[in-house]
Amino acid sequence: MLGDGPSERPQATRSLLSLMSGEETFGGQRGLQLSITPSPGSQEEGLNDVQEMIKTEKSYPERRLRGVLEELSCGCYRFLSLADKDQSHSSRTRLDRERLKSCMRELESMGHQARTLRAQVKRHTVRDKLRLCQNFLQKLRFLADEPQHSIPDVFIWMMSNNKRVAYARVPSKDLLFSIVDEETGKDCAKVKTLFLKLPGKKGFGSAGWAVQAKLEFYLWLGLSKQRKDFLCGLPCGFEEVKAAQGLGLHSFPPVSLVYTKKQAFQLRAHMYQARSLFAADSSGLSDPFARVFFINQSQCTEVLNETLCPTWDQMLVFDNLELYGEAHELRDDPPIIVIEIYDQDTMGKADFMGRTFAKPLVKMADEAYCPPRFPPQLEYYQIYRGNATAGDLLAAFELLQIGPTGKADLPPIDGPVDMDRGPIMPVPVGIRPVLSKYRVEVLFWGLRDLKRVNLAQVDRPRVDIECAGKGVQSSLIHNYKKNPNFNTLVKWFEVDLPENELLHPPLNIRVVDCRAFGRYTLVGSHAVSSLRRFIYRPPDRSAPSWNTSVRLLQHCHVLRNGGPSSHPTGEVVVNMEPEVPVKKLETMVKLDATSDAVVKVDVAEEEKEKKKKKKKGTAEEPEEEEPDESMLDWWSKYFASIDTMKEVRSPAGGGEHSDPPASLKGPTKGKDKARAAKEEKKKKTQSPGPGQGPEAPEKKKPKIDELKVYPKELESEFDNFEDWLHTFNLLRGKTGDDEDGSTEEERIVGRFKGSLCVYKVPLPDDVSREAGYDPTYGMFQGIPSNDPINVLVRVYIVRATDLHPADINGKADPYIAIRLGKTDIRDKENYISKQLNPVFGKSFDIEASFPMESMLTVAVYDWDLVGTDDLIGETKIDLENRFYSKHRATCGIAQTYSIHGYNIWRDPMKPSQILTRLCKDGKVDGPHFGPPGRVKVANRVFTGPSEIEDENGQRKPTDEHVALSALRHWEDIPRVGCHLVPEHVETRPLLNPDKPGIEQGRLELWVDMFPMDMPAPGTPLDISPRKPKKYELRVIVWNTDEVVLEDDDFFTGEKSSDIFVRGWLKGQQEDKQDTDVHYHSLTGEGNFNWRYLFPFDYLAAEEKIVISKKESMFSWDETEYKIPARLTLQIWDADHFSADDFLGAIELDLNRFPRGAKTAKQCTMEMATGEVDVPLVSIFKQKRVKGWWPLLARNENDEFELTGKVEAELHLLTAEEAEKNPVGLARNEPDPLEKPNRPDTSFIWFLNPLKCARYFLWHTCRWLLLRLLLLLLLLLLLALFLYSVPGYLVKKILRA
Repeated sequence: MLGDGPSERPQATRSLLSLMSGEETFGGQRGLQLSITPSPGSQEEGLNDVQEMIKTEKSYPERRLRGVLEELSCGCYRFLSLADKDQSHSSRTRLDRERLKSCMRELESMGHQARTLRAQVKRHTVRDKLRLCQNFLQKLRFLADEPQHSIPDVFIWMMSNNKRVAYARVPSKDLLFSIVDEETGKDCAKVKTLFLKLPGKKGFGSAGWAVQAKLEFYLWLGLSKQRKDFLCGLPCGFEEVKAAQGLGLHSFPPVSLVYTKKQAFQLRAHMYQARSLFAADSSGLSDPFARVFFINQSQCTEVLNETLCPTWDQMLVFDNLELYGEAHELRDDPPIIVIEIYDQDTMGKADFMGRTFAKPLVKMADEAYCPPRFPPQLEYYQIYRGNATAGDLLAAFELLQIGPTGKADLPPIDGPVDMDRGPIMPVPVGIRPVLSKYRVEVLFWGLRDLKRVNLAQVDRPRVDIECAGKGVQSSLIHNYKKNPNFNTLVKWFEVDLPENELLHPPLNIRVVDCRAFGRYTLVGSHAVSSLRRFIYRPPDRSAPSWNTSVRLLQHCHVLRNGGPSSHPTGEVVVNMEPEVPVKKLETMVKLDATSDAVVKVDVAEEEKEKKKKKKKGTAEEPEEEEPDESMLDWWSKYFASIDTMKEVRSPAGGGEHSDPPASLKGPTKGKDKARAAKEEKKKKTQSPGPGQGPEAPEKKKPKIDELKVYPKELESEFDNFEDWLHTFNLLRGKTGDDEDGSTEEERIVGRFKGSLCVYKVPLPDDVSREAGYDPTYGMFQGIPSNDPINVLVRVYIVRATDLHPADINGKADPYIAIRLGKTDIRDKENYISKQLNPVFGKSFDIEASFPMESMLTVAVYDWDLVGTDDLIGETKIDLENRFYSKHRATCGIAQTYSIHGYNIWRDPMKPSQILTRLCKDGKVDGPHFGPPGRVKVANRVFTGPSEIEDENGQRKPTDEHVALSALRHWEDIPRVGCHLVPEHVETRPLLNPDKPGIEQGRLELWVDMFPMDMPAPGTPLDISPRKPKKYELRVIVWNTDEVVLEDDDFFTGEKSSDIFVRGWLKGQQEDKQDTDVHYHSLTGEGNFNWRYLFPFDYLAAEEKIVISKKESMFSWDETEYKIPARLTLQIWDADHFSADDFLGAIELDLNRFPRGAKTAKQCTMEMATGEVDVPLVSIFKQKRVKGWWPLLARNENDEFELTGKVEAELHLLTAEEAEKNPVGLARNEPDPLEKPNRPDTSFIWFLNPLKCARYFLWHTCRWLLLRLLLLLLLLLLLALFLYSVPGYLVKKILRA
C-alpha cells in the first residue's frame, strides 16, 4: 500500500491533511491538539482562547469566535477548490474516490454552516455557538482518520523481569515521512514525550490515569529511498556510532549517538496555587500536593490538608539539568514539564487527582533577566482527570541556562526559606501576586431542602466558609425541621488576596451535620469560582454622576441602605398628566443626583394634534373607543396587554415575511414594478376571505389599563431576586468516578441562602462611618429579620399553552395541583377535557410559614378515568427570595390607582403607604406631599392627578396617584432606587423530572403574598374564564347575478345553470343550510328569498365562536373548540344524476368584512381580494347589513376569477332578542318571506311552441334573423324596381 510513497499524493489530499494537521503539544492544555485550519493548531487554539476569554470575563469573545469560524470556512472552501482539480487521479482506488467525495460533501456543508454560524454569533449566544464549533472539531477529527490503516501502529513496551509492565501505542500515520511538509506526520522526526500506561483492563478508568513511566523518544517512518533523512529532526551536536557495514546497505542506523554539545540548566517551578480541585475524600475536601516532573527529575510540594484550593506558595528548584542540542533549539522548543496533583491519604498510596502540562520560559546565558520576558507571570493551567476537567493550576516555570561562570550569573533566589514549614522556598516577590488584606463578610440566612445523608436526616447543620486557607463558621442550627434559619446573621474573616481579581481563589461553602459523639458528616459543598460580583467598591464622589455609578454597581448584590447623602443643586420633576392614554410611551430621561433639570412624562402635544384632526373632520383614522367600564373585566386588561406585548416583540422579531429594505431591492423599471404589483396582489388573494390577511387595517385599541405580560419567568427579569439574598446549590460531597456522567441537578443535595461582601480594609473613613450603623451587620445594613413569618400566598393560574399530549388521542385533560409545605391542593374536579391550551382562570389561597414552607410547586396533571393521573409538567417558585427582595415582588404595582371597577387596587397597602415605607427603610428624605398633585422624594418631584372618582362618580382629593407615579419611577431615586415589580402575568415553563430538559408546555400565572401581621387583603380577583354569549345570525339570500353557466341544453346547446346557495358558520359545517334551486337560469340571475338561521356561542374578548361537542361516540366529555367567527357562502350548480358543481364562494369574517355594494354593478372581485379600499364593518357592532358580495373561484392558472355575485342580508340578534322576535327557516312561519318572482321554466315544445321558439330561436339567432329580414326587404324592393322599370321606360319613350 505504500506505493510510490506519501510524497506523490495529489494536491487535494495534501490540502485535507493540511486542513486537519496539528501537532502534539504536551505543554498545551489538552495534550494532543488538532488544527482545523491550514495553520497547525490555530483553530483549537482559537476555541481555547474563546473559552479562556469567557472564563476570565474578558471583553468581546464573540469577535474571536467569528474570526475562528471565518478561518474554518475559508479552509473548507480552499480544500474544495483543490479537490476539484484532483478528482481524476489515476492511482486512486474506489475507496479513495468515495472517501474524497464524502470529505468534499462534509467540508462543503461545514463551510456553509460555519459562515451561517458566524453571522449568528452574538454576545449572549457565544457559549451555545462555541459548543457547535466543538462539534465541528470532532467531525474534522473523524474525517482525518483513514478508514483502512495500511501500516500497522508502533507499540513500545516497558519490560521488567521479562514481564510487560507498561506500554504506549503510536499511530503510524503520525510517524510517516514525506518530502512535502504538509503531509508529514505530526510526530515524525521529532523528539517527543510519551507516557506509558498499564496494559489490559488495568489501564481503563481512574486506575489507569496515573502515569507509569515517561519516555522521550525519536521515531521516523518512511520509504527506503528516503532513509538518508531519518536523522534530520534530531537536535544538533551529536556524533553517530555506526556498526560495521553489512548487507550492502548504504546507510545503516547508528548503534548510538554521542552528544558533544550539551547545555546545563536550572529549572525553577513557581507553584503558587490550585483551585477547584477534585474532591477525593468523603469529607468533600482533599489533602493535595503537586508532583513536578522534568527530564529525569521530580519534586513534590508540601501537603495542605483539607482544602480544594491549596495555596502552596512554593518554589521548586531543579539543579544540574543537562539538555542536548543547539542553544537556539532549546530556547524555541524546550522539553515539557508534567505536573500531577495527588491526594495524600494516611493509609495507602496517594490518589491521583489530575494532570497538566506546561512549557518553561527559557533564558539563555547571554540574555538579561529583565522585563518584558522576565520574571515570568503566573498563568492558569487546566488540570485534567481523564477526559474531564478537574481544576486549575496557577504557576510559572522558568528554565535558566547556567553559563561558563556557573550559578553565579543566575538571578538570586529572593526571600528567606520558610522555616515554619521546613526548608521551603516561597515564590519570589516579582512573580507572586501583590497581596492586599480583604475582609469577607458572610451573611448566613438559612439552609433549604437538605436531603438525607447516609439514610439519616440532617438535624443540626452548620456552614463552613473557607477562602485561601482562612474561613469562618456559622452558628449551629439546633433543629433544622423547626427553623432552618441561622441565629447569628453576619460573620466575617480577613484574608490576603491578590490585587488582580482574576487571581482570586474560589470561596468554598461546606455544610456539615453535627451528630452525636462529636461526629461531623459532610452534607454538601459549593465553590464560588469568582468573587468579582461580591466585591464592594466605594463610590467615587469626584465623578460628576457618582450615584449613577452606584446604581450600576448594585449588581455586586451588596445591600447597603446607608450610603452618602446627596445635596442636589436642583429638583428633578416628573410630570404625570391626568389623562395619559395607556398606549403612550413615556419619555423618561435618566438623570443623576446633581443634575438640575425637569423630566416630563407629557403627551399634551399629541392630544392637541388629535383634537385638531377631530375638528377638521378627517375620517382617515377612527377615534379611539371609549369602552364601557361596566363591560370590562380583568380579561379585557389581559388581552389588551397581550396585544401590546405582540406589538413590542414583532418589530424586534423581524418575521420571515418582512419586506427587504428598499436599499436592497435596487431600482426597478416600470414593467418590473407592474409585475411586482401583480405578484403582490396574488399573495394577498391567497384566501377569498377579506380582512384576514396583511391587507386588513389595524384595529384601533380602546383605552384600557394594562398589566405587564412577561413571556418568561419573573426571576429572569429581576436577576433571580438575588439583589441581596443569594441561593447557592450544595452538591454531593465526594465526586465518585462513576458519577462523571451525572448532571449537576442530580448532585444537588440542598441550598444555602446567604450572601457575601468582599472589600479591602480599611474602608475610607466616610464610607465606614456611613456603613457602620450597626457593627454586627457590617455592610449588610437594614436587612430584615429572618424569624419565621406567617404569609398568605395567593396563586392566580391564568392558562396553560402548548401542553405535551398525555392521551393516545393526542390531547390531555389537564387540571391544576399546588403544593406548598404540607398544603397539597388538587383541583381534580375542574379538569378541562381534551385541551392542550386550557384556560383555567383559578385562584388559590394558601397560608404558609416562611422559611419552613417557601418552595411553591405548581403542577399540571392529566386526568384519567382509570388509573393514576399523569404528571404533565411542574414549575417551582422560590417565594422567600421574592418576599424579601428590594424589588417588592409581594404584590405587583398597578399602572393606575382605582378603588372600583375592573382595575381595582388589590394591595392592602395604598401607594402612599408603600412609598412611605420604602422611604423609611431606605432612609430617603420623603415623601413630602403638597401642594395637591405633587410629592417630593429625595431630590425628585412627581406631579400628577390630585382627584379620584368613586363608584358614584363623585371626585375626591387624593395623593395616591402621585404616590403611584413615584413608585413606578422608583428606580430613579438616588442610591436606593430599583425597579419595582409591576402588576404582571409571568410565563413559566413546565418540566417533568422523567423528561429532564424538555419543556412540556408553559403556564401563565402570578403570585401575591401578604404578611399575616399586616392588614388583610381584599377578596381575590375574579379571573374565571369568560362565558360565551349566545347569539343568532339570520342570513337572507335575496338574489344572485352574473353566475357562471355550467350546463348545456341537450337540444339547443344553450348555456344555463340550476343555481342554489349554501351557507354555514365556520366550525359548524355539519349544520350547513341550502336554498332551493333556481332551475334553468340562462342569464346567471337567481331569485331565492331564503333565510338561514345560525345559533352560536360567541366570546367577544377573543372574537371566537365556542363549540362544545363530543369527538366520537366513545368520548366521555365534550371538547370545547374556539373558532374564528366566519360565515361562508357558496354558490353551486345542481345536477340530478351527478355530483353538484361548485361555482364560487366567499368567506366573511364577522368582525371585519367589507361592506356590501348597493348594486350588482358596483360589486367587483377586488372587494374580496382587498385590492381596493372598502370600508370594513363588524356584524357585532352594526347588527344588520345588506348588500352585494362577489363570489370567487380559482381557474386553471390558480388565479382567482369572479364566478358570481350574491345579494344577502345579515342580521345578528342575541338569544333573548331572537326568542322575542322569532322567524322561520327558509320561507316558513313566523315572519315568512315572499316567494321569489322567477320566470316560467316550462319549455316543452309541443305544449308551448311559440314560447320555445321565442327562447330557443330569438335568443340564439336574433341578429341572424334581423339580417335575413333586412335582406328580404332589399330583395323585395329590387324586384318591385325591376318589375316597374320596363313599363315606366315604355311610357317615357312613347310619351304616353
